[in-house]
Amino acid sequence: MKSIAPQRIVGYITITFLVLALIFFLINYFSPNLTISLLITIPLFTGIAFSVVNYLISLFIYAKIKPIYKSIQNFKPGLKEATDTDNDIFSQVNREVAEWMKGKTMEIQQLRQLEKYRKEFLGNVSHELKTPIFNIQGYILTLLEGGIDDPGINMLYLQRTERSIDRMISIIEDLEAISKLESGELELNISKFNLHQLVYEVFDLQEVRADKKNIKLKFGRTADKSISVKGDKPHIFQVLSNLIVNSINYGKEGGQTTVSFYDMDNLVLVEVRDNGIGISQPDLPRVFERFYRADKSRSREQGGTGLGLAIVKHIIEAHKQTINVNSTPGKGTSFTFTLEKA
Repeated sequence: MKSIAPQRIVGYITITFLVLALIFFLINYFSPNLTISLLITIPLFTGIAFSVVNYLISLFIYAKIKPIYKSIQNFKPGLKEATDTDNDIFSQVNREVAEWMKGKTMEIQQLRQLEKYRKEFLGNVSHELKTPIFNIQGYILTLLEGGIDDPGINMLYLQRTERSIDRMISIIEDLEAISKLESGELELNISKFNLHQLVYEVFDLQEVRADKKNIKLKFGRTADKSISVKGDKPHIFQVLSNLIVNSINYGKEGGQTTVSFYDMDNLVLVEVRDNGIGISQPDLPRVFERFYRADKSRSREQGGTGLGLAIVKHIIEAHKQTINVNSTPGKGTSFTFTLEKA
């Protein structure tokens, strides 16, 4: 449908009326009966006049609406472009504007959520780093003020300083790891390996930590020694380490951590279960969030960074697998995840 200028509309209407007048004259000339002439001419005149005027006004309105419609399309290229065959341009524009506004509203909400997420993340990082930094500052000031000359103090405070530095390094390394995971920069090196042997290596590494709380690390009855899986072995080792360390930190004195495997056709379900303090139901949906701690006081005593479970979740999802958690306060917690069977 082409655009049309107002001057041309007036011209078209004038020509139409002149043509109608000519038709009226001819009918009246050839039909001397005035009644018959009027019965023929008036409906014909009215119908043609209405059609022409309606068509010309539609052209004029469409010419004014279409530039606005195209401007809206420029904001959102995905919108359907109007065509000359559109029957109701007003309904079309109204529908497209509503869709555009809905899309923009969702974008604004997402940006607000991201801004909130960014502020929480920066606040958590700042809080996590302040504790070891202040500790280091206090130890060094004590040594500078004369503690360095006291054999009972200097080695103790130097050892505490070293632990605080190690904690800072651990936090930074975890932040670096989770940033790569969230940005999709993690490159998996998929290989076949024995899952039972990998868990055994983690048990061996965490044996001292478990012994301090008299927690027994063991395999479940369904843990097949010959079972093999496909995955990035170092990262799956990290997943198992984080889950087992987590079970030790929040386990009960004299308790146990059990790792079991379940054959699920093309997949293997791995379960890490403890009989520790458990997690309350309101906290369960958030355990995989960065820096989230269900029991903040106990978490800080254990020295965790608050990033371990978030890293676990990202690694499992990078393998296109899933991880879940179930827990009962006072009875223990179970983490289960899947791996592709080799």
